[in-house]
Amino acid sequence: MSILKFDNVSKSFGQGTRASHVLKNIDLEVREGEFLVLLGFSGTGKTTLINLMAGLEKPTSGEVTFKGQPVTGPGRERGVIFQNYSLMPWLTVNGNVRLAVDTVFPGMPKSEKEAKVAHYVEMVGLGHATTRRPAELSGGMRQRVNVARALAMSPEMLLLDEPLSALDALTRANLADEIEHIWEQDKKTCVLITNDVDEAILLADRIIALNPDGTLGEEFPVNIPRPRDRGEMNHDEGFKTLRAKVTNHLMDVGIESKAEGTRSLPSVTPVHGMAPDVPQAVARANEGLIEERFLDFSQLHKVYPTPKGPLTVVEDFNLKMDRGEFISLIGHSGCGKSTVLTMAAGLNDISKGAIKLDGRAVQGADPERAVVFQSPSLFPWLSARENVAVGVDKVYPKASQGERQDVVDYYLERVGLADAMDKPASELSNGMKQRVGIARAFALSPKLLLLDEPFGMLDSLTRWELQEVLMEVWSRTKVTAICVTHDVDEAILLADRVVMMTNGPQATIGKIADVDLPRPRTRKALLEHPDYYLYREQVLNFLEEYEHGKHGKSESSAAKPARKEAA
Repeated sequence: MSILKFDNVSKSFGQGTRASHVLKNIDLEVREGEFLVLLGFSGTGKTTLINLMAGLEKPTSGEVTFKGQPVTGPGRERGVIFQNYSLMPWLTVNGNVRLAVDTVFPGMPKSEKEAKVAHYVEMVGLGHATTRRPAELSGGMRQRVNVARALAMSPEMLLLDEPLSALDALTRANLADEIEHIWEQDKKTCVLITNDVDEAILLADRIIALNPDGTLGEEFPVNIPRPRDRGEMNHDEGFKTLRAKVTNHLMDVGIESKAEGTRSLPSVTPVHGMAPDVPQAVARANEGLIEERFLDFSQLHKVYPTPKGPLTVVEDFNLKMDRGEFISLIGHSGCGKSTVLTMAAGLNDISKGAIKLDGRAVQGADPERAVVFQSPSLFPWLSARENVAVGVDKVYPKASQGERQDVVDYYLERVGLADAMDKPASELSNGMKQRVGIARAFALSPKLLLLDEPFGMLDSLTRWELQEVLMEVWSRTKVTAICVTHDVDEAILLADRVVMMTNGPQATIGKIADVDLPRPRTRKALLEHPDYYLYREQVLNFLEEYEHGKHGKSESSAAKPARKEAA
């Protein structure tokens, strides 16, 4: 039996020729008691869809009904949990939940209200934090308050609009497990919008993809038995098959912009295995580099002074990388991944030990070590071409102006911005800005490329797209690279080795997985490779081992590849 229904619903914003058509001809029935996941990415109208369900928007045409009655506005029978927490900063955890109860149940006796508040605060695991205010809570705890507040209003249906997307990977996974537990307890009808395929499969009875043109896409029933354990699903053939189907569908319908390569460049020669179409100025910059132990982290420590004494964040970090190797650095939040990266970049002083690149100690920032951060930090008044040219003009002082322009245009084309080179950065989307950041880093022809969660602020589909762009460009230059990430699939997709860090403080290398998968790599090919899920299990098992606060050197640190020296 359906509880909520869309009957040929369309939604537009604006009038006439300026109208923006967001949703088109949506026919959808949500069954009572089911957990429906709508898998949507940027620009697919996912928030508009949830707003129509909540009664916060009205359809341009068609009708939305709840239990057969038209939805004309918000109602307490439809509880909404948004990505943003929207808590009253002056109220405690209990106070924020109590405010919702007072609003919805004004005539309820005080003792019943208190019991209701206590029940749902306890349900989301915040019984120990009832008197804390939002400023004293982590992001995950604030979102738990949001969940408790929505549940305390006793809705018949929960609408969740990407409630976990602003959280780190571990908090996101834990809260997703709690949402599933709550749903199983109360059997409320749930509709979740997300951009995470694993999250969708873990929670859903049914998954519906949203198409970029505002229509509903393919439907995927999820027949995996509950309860669904993340680790065990890695061995489930049904999970693997469904994951590949959903991922391939989303990539087929969603990824349109590919890295381009139509520009013909003059005066280019291959050097040290570089592709023939790499500009000559770039090729010259890579002459004369050593091959083995090209990058050497030796007894690396980072210690910060605190009022309570020295705090060792990273200790005994030892890693040797050959020239042209790609390493992924993964671990839980606070394990020192970014600290290691910023020390390698010369942006953070080394407390003890040394980092050597191409036989010389790293001292201070230098264009030979290019960094791509989560935010590309472009000059908003400059065009994409001008932003890249700023560094290129300084890095190639002996190159002609024409050669420098070749370098800039080559890499902007490679990252798929051939038609947007002259657009100001202020007019670019987040994904396009990050493309400029990647092009700028490669254009410096660095000896070392450092990527600090470069796709962390992007939705999943844009992230997949830029991962493929990154791999395509990297395959031409084979620059030595380290990528800090919290995404297991990203780590395996990109790397020759995945370096796993123990929890901080005193974080160090706990384990290294040698990723022997063929290159060039694509996400589709990897999902079909028989060894892919074995690598995935290694990393997931390590992260699970350290999930609940274990820290220090792992006994498994000796389990490193024979062909590389890790310590």
